[in-house]
Amino acid sequence: MILYINSDPPDPDSIQDVAEVLRKGGVIIYPTDTVYGIGCDIYQPKAIERLCRIKNIRLDQANFSILCHDLSHLSDFTRPIPNPVFRVLKRALPGPYTFILEANNQVPKLFQTKKKTVGIRVPAHPVVQAIVKALGHPIISSSVHDKEDEFMDYYSDPELIHEKYKTQVDLVVHGGFGNLQASTVIDCSTGDFVVVREGLGEVEGLF
Repeated sequence: MILYINSDPPDPDSIQDVAEVLRKGGVIIYPTDTVYGIGCDIYQPKAIERLCRIKNIRLDQANFSILCHDLSHLSDFTRPIPNPVFRVLKRALPGPYTFILEANNQVPKLFQTKKKTVGIRVPAHPVVQAIVKALGHPIISSSVHDKEDEFMDYYSDPELIHEKYKTQVDLVVHGGFGNLQASTVIDCSTGDFVVVREGLGEVEGLF
């Protein structure tokens, strides 16, 4: 199904409905401050496996991000973060960035791999922020990516997204048109700042 949620402000009852879908192991598509995302509850292993099937990737090869409401959950998934890195995170987030950080021992259990790094996202979009806050913990997240469309890597129209994925996901959250640019990916896992992918987030003056 498709659920329309206005972002100014998001309807609390609708947000709770989305959170309940996630708690029950559902996979949802939702707006972010960049492209539309697809994800599930981080503590629902079967939902994560299902997400991999939808994305047509193996779990041990997946590069999912952990999408948080704020920075308070970082210590649940990352090793202690150096102060210079944490200052950049506080400056950039919420925002259109994915930060790759050194993972703690919890992450390999979640992904069933020997993953040593993890991508962290705190998007500046009121709908997905409200969903994650209502859920009470982060969600596993990936971009809605259409490999078959050589002209448009990411869908921005939630109606088209729903048409394509309605038989694969439990819910598409319609929060308006999305952006066509993905997040800027910055690797901080070694203590330095390495721009892996330039996206919507500006890098100049960030470090």
